[in-house]
Amino acid sequence: MAGLMKRVLVSAAVIGGLFGAVAAQAAPKDDLKGTNVVLVHGAFADGSSWNRVIPLLEARGLHVVSVQNPLSSLADDAAATKRAIDEQKGPVVLVGHSWAGVVISDAGNDDKVKSLVYVAAFAPDNGQSIADVTQGLPAPAWAGELRKDAGGFATLSDKAIAQDFAPDLPPAQQRIVAATQGPWYGGCISEKVTQAAWHAKPSTFVVATQDKMIDPTLQEAMAKRIGATVTRVNGSHVAMLSQPKAVADAIIAAAERAKQDAQ
Repeated sequence: MAGLMKRVLVSAAVIGGLFGAVAAQAAPKDDLKGTNVVLVHGAFADGSSWNRVIPLLEARGLHVVSVQNPLSSLADDAAATKRAIDEQKGPVVLVGHSWAGVVISDAGNDDKVKSLVYVAAFAPDNGQSIADVTQGLPAPAWAGELRKDAGGFATLSDKAIAQDFAPDLPPAQQRIVAATQGPWYGGCISEKVTQAAWHAKPSTFVVATQDKMIDPTLQEAMAKRIGATVTRVNGSHVAMLSQPKAVADAIIAAAERAKQDAQ
């Protein structure tokens, strides 16, 4: 009888341990609670371009906001981003995709911003624009697929979305990207950053190695120039949609480093 009771108790302890381990794995890690992530979309996109990354960040306790940029000028987009930063309580990790690399380089000078993350983005220096950064480089294939309206705003053709912008997404998702793209004012390409925030803030650069919009070689060069921690993702220009976990992991790592630096 004593032997039977002992076996029952041991079995109960083992089962309890298993249930405890499963519960621990299922429970979300909220160790980054109190840190904010402000996501800034680029040209030919909108805030929904971060939809697959947001839940992965929130699972770690991060408070996430996705800015809706007007894409009408650097000043307008930076103002929209700064409004989002102002609304946050506590430190901010500021993330920019594509054109928004220019935006976060400007808006990132805010004292709340503790870290910058460039995702397949432009990272200009003081006094530089996208036109300056890309000077001397051959025109990309997608440039011939721009559709411009009377007001000077441009969108990408369905062909460019499928072949250059989001070639690693299924056709159904490509159609959604095409339908939700934000028209980008052409004059933005010549707008210069006055004081690039990456000079004063730690930076991370997610290089999209299959990018057909911004050459990966140029991304690598910009990442090196700004002294960024580099993550390479085997994805297209919209790596946050095609490789959301890898992009989220890079943002989470930046948030962890920012938290450690603050301690």
